[in-house]
Amino acid sequence: MIQTYDEALKWIHQRLRLGIKPGLKRMEWMMDKLGHPERRVKAVHIAGTNGKGSTLCYLRQILQEAGYSVGTFTSPYVEQFNERISVNGQPISNAELLQLAQTIEPLAEELGKTELGEPTEFEIITAMMFYYFGKVNIQDVVVIETGLGGRFDSTNIIYPLLSIITNIGYDHMHILGETLEAIAFEKAGIIKPGVPVITAVEQPEALQVIKERAAEAKAKAYILDRDFAAADFEPIETGEQFSVETPFAQYPLLATTMFGAHQVKNAALAVMAADYLRTYYSFIIEESHIRSGIEQAQWLGRFERISNEPLMIIDGAHNEEGIQSLIETVKTHYADKAVHILFAALTDKPLNKMIQTLANMAASITFTSFDFPRAATAKQLEELCSHPNKACTENWQEWLTEKQEKYTEQDLFLITGSLYYISEVRKFLKN
Repeated sequence: MIQTYDEALKWIHQRLRLGIKPGLKRMEWMMDKLGHPERRVKAVHIAGTNGKGSTLCYLRQILQEAGYSVGTFTSPYVEQFNERISVNGQPISNAELLQLAQTIEPLAEELGKTELGEPTEFEIITAMMFYYFGKVNIQDVVVIETGLGGRFDSTNIIYPLLSIITNIGYDHMHILGETLEAIAFEKAGIIKPGVPVITAVEQPEALQVIKERAAEAKAKAYILDRDFAAADFEPIETGEQFSVETPFAQYPLLATTMFGAHQVKNAALAVMAADYLRTYYSFIIEESHIRSGIEQAQWLGRFERISNEPLMIIDGAHNEEGIQSLIETVKTHYADKAVHILFAALTDKPLNKMIQTLANMAASITFTSFDFPRAATAKQLEELCSHPNKACTENWQEWLTEKQEKYTEQDLFLITGSLYYISEVRKFLKN
């Protein structure tokens, strides 16, 4: 029996050895044993390759501004494990997490003795989340991120108020498929009969899959640049400025402190979602709530300026599309800077393309590694790069300390790659 918070975390993390086991049978088994807490959760369900966390953050902040209590389920974490299950942006307490682990542990052991097998780490955390928001601390609404995919994702046992698919890109291809159509099919698996879906997917072949799935499910699809739009986009010193028009209202000159054109799309998704909840579910959301929610939303580890002297930015760009968005944002806001990159990544990513894209705009690029089961070594990464000013280091802490002591006003230090790595860097720099 788990007795302490540390024991709870150890028990959860030990299940990483089970890897990823797609399918919903184990989740359905645990929910049945718990009395189906997921059926009491009013949810907005978010899938997509990138932008899930930012879209969730925008929507959560809008709903909070409107006076609602909002639960969220996200992954991975940046500062502490508990933040994966949060209320109004505040992670649940250690005592609450311990209680949840004590509730789920005996079920996990019992499930492991059946033909279904042991639940994975993500299934355990998802079960804890549903039990918490369905039985322990019921919220006005819960915004839930998928882990990966959608169709067989552990979270996909809910029947939400609304579904959101942010975008489609090449990530987790060994599980989701090699083509955009295949990946889109998995993401579109969150679309439920009669439940509308909002999407910013752009590629015609991926969008067609989502349209077909929505039509089969008789689910209304709201598509960016067809049914709602972001316009008047203009970079500003503190972030981005833009306007959003939905079928229900117009919101001119919104401002966000999250940097990048991709964040404008994420914000537009959240505004469209809020407008839908207001129009069809009688949520009392005013324009002022949307405006202040977009402005106040902040998502850790996403183009986050950690230091001004030296100028140091961290960004969890962990796949090809994320790297491309990062590069575009740097070029928009810091075109005059000499960019020095520190990069660490997992081995199951398209490393060649990611590294080449980064190298094309870097004054220098340094590769490193970190303590994680699937982390690439610094040498592995360096060998994939042809930049004339490349290096590798096993001691990234020393590299960061040195850069903080030796810099010019023209330097921008950009630390990017795996979100798991960014979490470690952020802790180190903040301390």
